[in-house]
Amino acid sequence: MTRTDPHAPRSTGLAATRAEYCVIACAEAWRGDGEVLASPMGTIPSVAARLARLTFSPDLLLTDGEALLIGDVPAVGSASAVTEGWLPYRRHLTMVMGGRRHVMMGASQIDRFGNQNISCIGDWSRPTRQLLGVRGAPVNTLNNPVSYWIPRHSPRVFVEKVDMISGVGYDSAAAAGPSATRFHELRRVVSDLGVFDFATPDRAMRLVSLHPGVTLDQVREATGFALAVPDDVPFTRDPTEDELRLIRDVVDPRGLREREVRS
Repeated sequence: MTRTDPHAPRSTGLAATRAEYCVIACAEAWRGDGEVLASPMGTIPSVAARLARLTFSPDLLLTDGEALLIGDVPAVGSASAVTEGWLPYRRHLTMVMGGRRHVMMGASQIDRFGNQNISCIGDWSRPTRQLLGVRGAPVNTLNNPVSYWIPRHSPRVFVEKVDMISGVGYDSAAAAGPSATRFHELRRVVSDLGVFDFATPDRAMRLVSLHPGVTLDQVREATGFALAVPDDVPFTRDPTEDELRLIRDVVDPRGLREREVRS
């Protein structure tokens, strides 16, 4: 058996948890971004953005979650001690419109072309469940690189067609024309089972890697549409010893990541 066989026994030599593999996968979304604003939504994306800043993406900009750019990398849930600049809402919007932001959003539903729903479940005129609302998802997806973090991979989330489009997917952007496709880029989707992207001829979702302990059959059963699956599916890369130290001792010493994804 080869390392890329998803059914092969897995031993990394590192006692990394599933949550820590998810942190690594999310952090990789910001690799090579340069000096852009990282906007993580969720505990594991917040840990991941800080890890990326401390390792392979040192130019990432982080905020305190309100109106300040921070110059240090505090633990998740802790206050920053270094203020680097002021980022009120109007300036934040200017960055978004200018494409200098990479947000990692959540999704109540996401389909095979990356359309995201965080607004409602059911018919829009008479929804069965009201969610957050569309909020900034359309402008995020049309002006900036966007990734998604989904802590519970299931057919209720990964659906054939979303009930309402909040974040714009590849088919919807193409239908809207050049004004929608010019800066549209869905970087990756990370779930508690694996990593996905849209690097296919028709821009349909593709399996990129499986987290340790996850099989291809599990992913297929938890996905409500047919995934593009390459012949050779690798595992999500191992964290280095230094990355594990940073995650556990510096960025998330309280272990909040394990509450979002349990091993």
